[in-house]
Amino acid sequence: MKGSLIIVAFFIAGIACGLMHLLPDLNAYGNVSYLTLCALLFCVGITVGNNTTLLKTFKSLDRRLMLLPLMTIVGTLTATAIAAVGLPHRSLTDCLAVGSGFGYYSLSSIFITQYRGPELGTIALLANIIREVFTLLGAPLLVKYFGPLSPISCGGATTMDTTLPIITRTSGQDFVLLSLFHSFLVDFSVPFLVTFWCTL
Repeated sequence: MKGSLIIVAFFIAGIACGLMHLLPDLNAYGNVSYLTLCALLFCVGITVGNNTTLLKTFKSLDRRLMLLPLMTIVGTLTATAIAAVGLPHRSLTDCLAVGSGFGYYSLSSIFITQYRGPELGTIALLANIIREVFTLLGAPLLVKYFGPLSPISCGGATTMDTTLPIITRTSGQDFVLLSLFHSFLVDFSVPFLVTFWCTL
């Protein structure tokens, strides 16, 4: 929870600095967002590459539980498409691009900003931060009413890092490996799905 609040605080501070023109326009120095995204993906690649036992441990998972990432993706996109009906000023592809962030705000918002502009990129950032904060705050209720898999699905791409502690506490230690596997696959889908919807 503390990590999410820090991220929101930095976001608000950035908006304030931009409104007061306290910092130079970084876009004047080239495509800063794209270079930042490349650096981010490089760091993610190093993290995954250094963990040589990760793929081996995934093989021990129950095959039925391995469908959870797919169900998270399908469920999120279905709910996003339904929500798009009530947002006539936004196209279906815009809404699906935002939904395809699955909580991975740093990556999806940069992609969406590149393709569809800063307004939709900001919406994506806020929507994905809200998803993470909702998981952090609502995990106990999700487990109580919908079972131990619900906070993992709700957490989306964040279940490997920021929401893992609350998932471990509420769902139990038995679901840690599934949570890591879930995040690994959902994370991997984000750049492909966001780019797909943005280019339609």
